[in-house]
Amino acid sequence: MQYKNAKEVLPPSLLAEMQKYIQGDLIYIPKVKSKRAGWGEVSGSRALIAERNEEIFQLYNSGKSLEELERKFHLSIDSIRKIIYKMRNKHD
Repeated sequence: MQYKNAKEVLPPSLLAEMQKYIQGDLIYIPKVKSKRAGWGEVSGSRALIAERNEEIFQLYNSGKSLEELERKFHLSIDSIRKIIYKMRNKHD
């Protein structure tokens, strides 16, 4: 997030109106919901997790046990089960 001086980016009438409510403090103006990126979209985390989950599902289908997947991916067996369940529903 980058700091911007309102005097430089807002029209004088809007600046004067905002100064009635807040002066000298920082204010955060959120993005419009339609322009916000979803969790992990910018960093690529979402894609990496989706890829990992697909790999877990494929390995499970090829015969790997939950315990083997737990050790390989450093996840709990419950997490592995949830991933497999979600991926199974996605593939149906």
